[in-house]
Amino acid sequence: MACTNEFIEFVCETLRPLGEVRSRKMMGDYVIYVNEKCVITACNNNAYVKKLPCISELMSTAETGCLYTGAKEAYILDFTDLNKLRHVIELIWNDLPFPKQRKKK
Repeated sequence: MACTNEFIEFVCETLRPLGEVRSRKMMGDYVIYVNEKCVITACNNNAYVKKLPCISELMSTAETGCLYTGAKEAYILDFTDLNKLRHVIELIWNDLPFPKQRKKK
């Protein structure tokens, strides 16, 4: 099941204090970028982040799930503590590389 537009708008608005936020629909789900780095994948009105060592302590009690059968397990973000949520996204952002530039044809 795809995410609702309202959920995607809510996630993006929640992350706006961190910088430029945009979403992109991909294969029925959404990816959410903060300052040009893909930090969240949204599916079924849940926001998933990669299980990275930099957030393992902060997310130790978080729910986990898979985006689809065969996918790696990911953390499901909880939007009840916005300060913690934004801190997690900042840590992920610092850990992830910028996407590779595509060569023009």
